[in-house]
Amino acid sequence: MKRYFVLVIALLLTLSACSSSPGDIEVHNAWVRPTAKGENAAVYLTLHNHSSTADELIGASSTVADNVEIHESMMENDVMQMHRIDSVPLAADEEIMLEPGGLHVMLIDLKQDLVLGEHISVVLHFKNHEDIVVEVHIEDQMPDENHMHEESGTPHP
Repeated sequence: MKRYFVLVIALLLTLSACSSSPGDIEVHNAWVRPTAKGENAAVYLTLHNHSSTADELIGASSTVADNVEIHESMMENDVMQMHRIDSVPLAADEEIMLEPGGLHVMLIDLKQDLVLGEHISVVLHFKNHEDIVVEVHIEDQMPDENHMHEESGTPHP
């Protein structure tokens, strides 16, 4: 009986190693510009899906804003327009940059000032992966790639 139990545990551990692990999706270079309370602010970051299966960023949340949405900016009739989108597809082994002039996470109606040099937390919600809590640095410009190429997100059950 003891052997059977050990065999079952070993099998379960092997199978769990094949499933989605917390490090399958990483978040790098998360930043937002300093912004006054009551305004909106765009969060920029890089998503990297290290797994062999596709996923989707389907939403985000934060205690610093009344509402959080995923947006995409694009040129329409020579005018930059911003639209809410439902999700950001993330293919297997793909890296996607959410950056000025493109995709971003929009913090709507900030509940507090975003102060230069501080940081806030944003939770990213995925279709298949567990939520990831991201430490977002408040910077006045896009950080130097060498300065901030660090993992800034941790899985959140």
